[in-house]
Amino acid sequence: MRSVEWHDGNVRMIDQRLLPSTFQLVEYDDYRQVAQAIRTMVIRGAPAIGAAAAFGMALAAYQHPSRNRGETLNHLRAAAETLCAARPTAINLSWAVNRLLQRAEAESDPAAIPEALLAEAQALADEDVASNQRLGEHGAALIQEGDTILHHCNTGALATVDYGTALGVIRTAHEQGKRIHVLVDETRPRLQGARLTAWELKVLGVPFTLIADNAAGHFMRTGQVDLVLVGADRVAANGDVANKIGTYKLAVVAQANGIPFFSCVPTSTIDLSLPSGDDIPIEERPADEVTGLSFQGHSIAPEGIPAANPAFDVTPHRYITGIVTERGVIYPPFDISVRRVMEESLDEPAN
Repeated sequence: MRSVEWHDGNVRMIDQRLLPSTFQLVEYDDYRQVAQAIRTMVIRGAPAIGAAAAFGMALAAYQHPSRNRGETLNHLRAAAETLCAARPTAINLSWAVNRLLQRAEAESDPAAIPEALLAEAQALADEDVASNQRLGEHGAALIQEGDTILHHCNTGALATVDYGTALGVIRTAHEQGKRIHVLVDETRPRLQGARLTAWELKVLGVPFTLIADNAAGHFMRTGQVDLVLVGADRVAANGDVANKIGTYKLAVVAQANGIPFFSCVPTSTIDLSLPSGDDIPIEERPADEVTGLSFQGHSIAPEGIPAANPAFDVTPHRYITGIVTERGVIYPPFDISVRRVMEESLDEPAN
């Protein structure tokens, strides 16, 4: 099923905090609850939280029916601010919210706004699935028979509405019958690789091996990795990529060992308004995500110590071989090619 969807007037999503031990659906009837679900990572992954926020905007419209257009729009602008504040790094969140807000502003009849926003949110979700499938086809062409792929974090159906970005590429290659193997980074501190990616690959029947984050360099140096595939939460105009913390060091080590490194994203993740990765806001999450980890039933850290917990890091474009999108693979020079692809996407339908 989809990671997020509209169900009987509510926003329904998979509670990813409980996986892999428990598969549980949760439903929300208030847009503020949707924002909290995004903030607390009930749902996560840039495309998925974008879709969740879109449905949250539709929910806000149904929550506040009014015959006064100005009053309705003010309510939706407040909802948009709340949803956008939930997680700052992923551009898909604000992109989706702004798309829904623009749709509301284009509607002259306030009574028609709720239905219009629900239709727009559903269209956005459907587009995400189709986009990821096209992305998977472009990316799978980069994978050869027998390849071992290093993957970081989770970029599968759980991180999108369905299908996946980097894991979607792997899924497509597997469905094409290519014999591949995936090395799955555990991805501390929230272990999205160990909990979510390993679960998805097991369900799909893709051969994989879970490794500690710190083992990735060993496998690359010893020739056991053919390419690295990751997702992204935002791509700047020059090709710099913000992704789950730990991505930067993987890219550096990959380049040092002559291993291709690709970021796989829908074009909705590209933000031309930011010149470089230095301009991307980096979310700082609660310290207890680091200090609260346990080992053999005991806390791994002394009580009361300080901890820093950036959720993302920025990989400069010089370490990136290419960016896989639904419109094809973007190669350097990124400051030219990224903008060209985005401009073409405005003029032509995606292939």
